Amino acid sequence: MKKTKGFFGEFKTFIMRGNVIDLAVGVIIGGAFQAIVNSLVNDIIMPLISLLTKGLDFASLFVSLDGNKYATLAEAQEAGAAVITYGSFIGAVLNFLIMAFVIFLIVKSINKASEKFKKEEEEAAEEAPATKTCPYCKSEVAADATKCPHCTSDIA
Repeated sequence: MKKTKGFFGEFKTFIMRGNVIDLAVGVIIGGAFQAIVNSLVNDIIMPLISLLTKGLDFASLFVSLDGNKYATLAEAQEAGAAVITYGSFIGAVLNFLIMAFVIFLIVKSINKASEKFKKEEEEAAEEAPATKTCPYCKSEVAADATKCPHCTSDIA
């Protein structure tokens, strides 16, 4: 890479490295993937959990720290009370666990496919003989040889 001078030249050199661009692509794809997982959790899994818990909405679970009782989270926030919204925390933990599980499944399937291709390549390499026999002098020569080193005959 050509050496450039100055702050902006160094910045350009840094930004044009392959690993920085790969990282940027990973962050962008990760953000899009997070949106998919958030939708899976909020739109599909949490309603099912709410159905199993007879209508309990985790996002509305809270504890008021001022000692007063409030019917809803919105009512407590409107009154200016300090609240611990542990239901949101439960949702975030579920979101994390689901995302970790989905990433585990993706990595596992990629590793399985990679192992399969690697085995196929190894089998192909094992099947190809390293040597062949010269049809004229019957000496063993390298498989990619075009001329026998013993009798100098042209071999195919």
